[in-house]
Amino acid sequence: MVTSMESKGQKGLFYFTAFCIGLITLSLAIYPKEGLAAAREGLSIFAEVVLPSLLPFFILSEILLGLGVVHFIGVFLEPLMRPAFNVPGAGAFALSMGLAAGYPMDAVITAKFRRLKLCTRLEGERLLAFTNTADPLFMFGAVAVGMFGYPEIGVTIAIAHYLAAFSVGFIFRFYGKEERPAYRENRQEGNILRRASREMLKARQEDNRPFGQLLADAVKDSISTLLMIGGFIVLFSVLYQVLEVVKLLNYILPVVEGVLKLLGLDPQLAAAVLKGFFEIDLGTMAAAQTGSALGDRLIVSSAVIAWSGLSVLGQVISVIHGTDLRIRPFIIARVIHALIAGFYTYLLLGTVKVASGLVPTTRTVKFGLLKRWYLSFTQLLIVGVLLLIAGLLIRFLSRYRLVLLDEKEKK
Repeated sequence: MVTSMESKGQKGLFYFTAFCIGLITLSLAIYPKEGLAAAREGLSIFAEVVLPSLLPFFILSEILLGLGVVHFIGVFLEPLMRPAFNVPGAGAFALSMGLAAGYPMDAVITAKFRRLKLCTRLEGERLLAFTNTADPLFMFGAVAVGMFGYPEIGVTIAIAHYLAAFSVGFIFRFYGKEERPAYRENRQEGNILRRASREMLKARQEDNRPFGQLLADAVKDSISTLLMIGGFIVLFSVLYQVLEVVKLLNYILPVVEGVLKLLGLDPQLAAAVLKGFFEIDLGTMAAAQTGSALGDRLIVSSAVIAWSGLSVLGQVISVIHGTDLRIRPFIIARVIHALIAGFYTYLLLGTVKVASGLVPTTRTVKFGLLKRWYLSFTQLLIVGVLLLIAGLLIRFLSRYRLVLLDEKEKK
């Protein structure tokens, strides 16, 4: 009986999906000019920002995995990542790269971890839950300066975003808690540097590809993944434009306005919420352009950035395809991240001090490629060093605690 009901539900979903796709295709045929403009805009974002920004990170991450460097780092950071987020130490690599390069860098690395058996399915899903973050250039440059015209608010948005991500990670450490971790430290195997070196050598021997082949595979796989991501960016740009042209979103606006009223926010921001549901740039830009109070606009923008949009969701789905990682925990994590980020922004509003002489603008801020790489790699280095110091400190404190316990037992 249950199987029959599930089968009917799957059939209903299939027919509904086919019907919606058919309508969108028909609408695109009726409004080809608007669809073409949206496709060009999505392709421009991909070619000018996404491709040159993420390509070096994708290639380097593949090479570092093949050389075993990630395994080396994982041994050092296990004492930090396991207690805090219940994930392997190698998860810090996904976290660092995600913080530096933004989405979907974390998903690409997590999927690779799962394929290499560096984490279990639940550990991979925990990683996806909290490592999906926006890059600092987007929050400080594009949003704070380019869209709002207030450089001061970049710190507030970034702090709320990253604190909310870590909060989600701590919440998800209890997700699937009954499962045993794939890797546990063994303190009897010698000092941490020797064990890290052994793990690195073992991983390199298991990969066993000549460096030339490793480099070629890294470039090929990275370009293939990025082209798939570009396709999703174009697809969702066109999808939103079609829905806007046929006025379908107007029927959902009253519902969103009611929810915003319940939360004590300006209903005028409903359009920004809807746009942000589909695409992060559209949502944050719409929030910046409304006439609402600055605090309300910041709260909505933070929530949109944390949610990241259906476009990023589609990119993550495409990246984890072929693994056993499930998308449902990721979606739940995005909703929680959006709510917490909005709440943290509300708490931080008292720290926002906007210079009276500045006038909000809606211009687009574009960073040069070299500057973008420099800032991203600097961010990666800073985050990596901080995580490493924290991991070593926690390891030292845990050893000191063990020594004290041994002395107490002898007495």
